[in-house]
Amino acid sequence: MKVSLFITCMADIFTSNVGKDTVEILERFGCEVDFPEAQTCCGQPAYNSGYLKNTKETMKHMMKVFRDSEYVVGPSGSCVAMLRSYESIFKGDPNWEDEAKKFASKTFELSQFLVDVLGVTDVGSTFKGKVTYHPSCHMTRILGVKAAPLQLLRKVTGVELIELPQGEDCCGFGGTFAVKQSTISAEMVQEKANHVVETEAEYLVGGDMACLLNIGGRLSREGRNVKVVHLAEILNHTG
Repeated sequence: MKVSLFITCMADIFTSNVGKDTVEILERFGCEVDFPEAQTCCGQPAYNSGYLKNTKETMKHMMKVFRDSEYVVGPSGSCVAMLRSYESIFKGDPNWEDEAKKFASKTFELSQFLVDVLGVTDVGSTFKGKVTYHPSCHMTRILGVKAAPLQLLRKVTGVELIELPQGEDCCGFGGTFAVKQSTISAEMVQEKANHVVETEAEYLVGGDMACLLNIGGRLSREGRNVKVVHLAEILNHTG
């Protein structure tokens, strides 16, 4: 099975190890992974800011880049949800409707691809520690991925999974929301950080680096001893 890695901006710029772990997990289950170097941002920040006309050019570029890919897999529920939304954005466009529909149908978030396409719920990994999981808004509410990350985490040897109180509450990042509504955003991430601390978990796990960087930043400034890790880092850990 051939898979093209969609790296996402956050993983590419801040946590390249997440991309490496994603590739190694996919290869562990027999996927042949390539990396189209011409890929760019999914277009979400510009689209959410109202620049639809300009963003469509980015979307068309991304569809061309991955045109020949069998599957497109990325370590982010939020960015993958944006790629899936191309189908609705180009609906009625005689030149791009079919292309967008095809592109959306072959695009998956990492845990979604492992569970729903490959049929894998046990990746055979080991990670010792108390872990709590943050289900990001776009991953759950837009992409509809809720069970897959938890199914995978529960099968990792050594993980003690602790439920995060009010886990589905937003962390306050929300892309441009954190910039436009910074005061409200700060209160939201404070509440999220408080809940994380309540669990007494050693690790906060999530499937979106933007949320993890936001929550991790607050935890760090408060001097909390909670490590923030992406789901791919847990699933690819064997020590």
